[in-house]
Amino acid sequence: QVHLVESGGGVVQAGASLRLSCAASGRTTFSMYGMGWFRQAPGKEREIVAAISGRGGRTGYADSVKGRFTISRDNAKNTVYLQMNNLNAEDTAVYYCAADHRSSWSWVLQEYDIWGQGTQVTVSS
Repeated sequence: QVHLVESGGGVVQAGASLRLSCAASGRTTFSMYGMGWFRQAPGKEREIVAAISGRGGRTGYADSVKGRFTISRDNAKNTVYLQMNNLNAEDTAVYYCAADHRSSWSWVLQEYDIWGQGTQVTVSS
């Protein structure tokens, strides 16, 4: 069983940066899993923010975060990161990391089958 634990959330002012981390533990061949970061704001559906392939060679971003967020991974540490720069109030949400253990890449939320518990990011304007 693989477990994902996010960390790094917090309360920041608009324009600030945060770095989220997601550590995987348990029986895992981490480099085989596609990983993604998602977020869910109050009253809104969960949406994909960024995704990265198993070995890190492919990444994708939602239009709303392109140029501001960067996803990366360190397979030696079983960890995926989300560097968030120039945050604004619209980025306020609970951020989740997730793994698709059946594929090394996915852009489809429903294909992710292992989820962390989430970490709150609040951006004050």
